[in-house]
Amino acid sequence: MAEGYRRHVGLFSATMLIAGSMIGSGVYIVGADIVRSGHSGSFLLWAWVITAVMTILAALSYGELAGLFPHAGGQYAYLRETYGPMTGFLYGWTFFSVIECGTIAAVAVGFGKYVGAFVPWVSESHWLAGPFHVNALHLTRDIAVGPYDLGLTSARLTGILMILLLSFVNAYGIKLGARIQNLFTVAKIGSLAALILAGLLLSPQSAPNPAPYAPALSGTVLPMLTLLLVVQTGSLFSADAWNAITFIAGEVKEPRRTIPLSLFIGTTLVCGLYILAHVAYLKLLGPTAIATAPQDRVGSLALKAIFGPPGELVMAGAILWSMFGCQNGLVFSGARVYQAMAEDGLFLPKAATLNRHGVPGFAMGIQAIWASALTLSGSYGQLLDYVVFAALLFYVLTVGGVIVLRLRKPELERVVKVPLYPLLPILYLVGALAIMGALLVHRPAFTWPGLALVLLGLPAYFILKRSLHTSPQRELKP
Repeated sequence: MAEGYRRHVGLFSATMLIAGSMIGSGVYIVGADIVRSGHSGSFLLWAWVITAVMTILAALSYGELAGLFPHAGGQYAYLRETYGPMTGFLYGWTFFSVIECGTIAAVAVGFGKYVGAFVPWVSESHWLAGPFHVNALHLTRDIAVGPYDLGLTSARLTGILMILLLSFVNAYGIKLGARIQNLFTVAKIGSLAALILAGLLLSPQSAPNPAPYAPALSGTVLPMLTLLLVVQTGSLFSADAWNAITFIAGEVKEPRRTIPLSLFIGTTLVCGLYILAHVAYLKLLGPTAIATAPQDRVGSLALKAIFGPPGELVMAGAILWSMFGCQNGLVFSGARVYQAMAEDGLFLPKAATLNRHGVPGFAMGIQAIWASALTLSGSYGQLLDYVVFAALLFYVLTVGGVIVLRLRKPELERVVKVPLYPLLPILYLVGALAIMGALLVHRPAFTWPGLALVLLGLPAYFILKRSLHTSPQRELKP
């Protein structure tokens, strides 16, 4: 732990960070694409059940690692201690370049789009500078980079202002950031629960069509199991960011016990809400209405089915609140990874420093700048598509690290152990590898560019090792 971190985060705040980082806009949107792929309501629910099982299995495995290495940096530290500094750096490289900053950019622009429901001036079609169109670069028949429309829209400007505001506020200490997170997370859990209750208890204004969605078929039809694996690109990563609590381990009270417990509570709570939300959508709308929801806004359509047009505005406000809270969790947790990397000489040296409030302010500023650049580029969405496979790869390596460390270092004191070891980690690994295999075969545009982004970190790693005045490698002790 870097000297200067202050342990202010208890179990409740840790759980709210997990839940708040997980719940963004995905639960209100991605169901449309899942039904378009699998056509039926049962397919939709099975997709979310698989997501819930995978997320909770991973969280249980991370709980054991959190007990072993209760230090700032979380997953970066786990990978570094298990496989060495190069693997840790490759994760940190991908985390900074795309996973975290790309997610912050995507949430920011999504926020701007929803602000447009209340302020018409804010729109992705209202250009303030640009657009500067860049044609797609076709690397193979199935893989293309671009096209991009670079520039500044009013929606992107709104998103950038949100990034800068939250970065500024969170630079004043973990206590303030945690209080903001708690406020927004409690409210958005409440709003999601209210949507679920309304959907389950009230009747829509017109009866939904219960028949499966039947589009005009075109292209290759995949087997059902393969489809369930492929659609995890939407559902699994709508439930992502649950590992954010591990990044701020240096600021958590009794981290060896608090982090594992909060991981289990937070992921179970959110995944349960996600499944119930889609049960409510099916009751209110039916598969066809979900698949054809305007702009995929399933949550808005569900409230409209009960309350009419005012329901859409209520949902837009709830989603704005949800995204603001999600963004706060992403902004204040991610910078701790770069700070830990900088301490190891694997990031900009100044990022290792903490400000007078015990916060890695410089690292947070670099994060805000890069996330804002991705927002301006318009490339964030495709970059996130590319990194789905890479992110799964690092999850597999991390969960696999539980088994590796049990074999290599059985003498370490494990305050928390994975239940039913080694069954649960193996189940996760089998599921994740199956998803990766399905994506490699059936979604090459999602996989090979992601691997390329990871591999680009190799020359960067060796350049950093040669050019930076690295500090001695610290030993993370249990």
